[in-house]
Amino acid sequence: MRHLRGNRGFTLIEIMIAMIVLMIGLLGVAGVATTVINGNAFGNRITTATTLAQDKMEELKGTGYSNIAPGSDTQESIYTRTWTVDPPADGMKTVEVKVEFPWKGTTHNVTLNTIMAE
Repeated sequence: MRHLRGNRGFTLIEIMIAMIVLMIGLLGVAGVATTVINGNAFGNRITTATTLAQDKMEELKGTGYSNIAPGSDTQESIYTRTWTVDPPADGMKTVEVKVEFPWKGTTHNVTLNTIMAE
């Protein structure tokens, strides 16, 4: 029987080192994936809050100058939407729409402002 000298295979230490390197790489990928998922979820909340604020602003613009009044409501059980109306000068109204939502123990908000003339 003929013995091959150059084909001895991998040692146990080489396999263990390769497994450790692979494990470190996979843990790094898992950490990045978690951060990306959280970022996407927060971005979704911001987008929804912005859309709710824009919708209310458009609704207020459509009601007519004399019918604009302050108020508030709750959307999708987590978004609190408030709108205020202040007259900075005669024949003008400043309208502010603010949407607040909780995220990881803190309250975040999106605010839109406009000035409407008579």
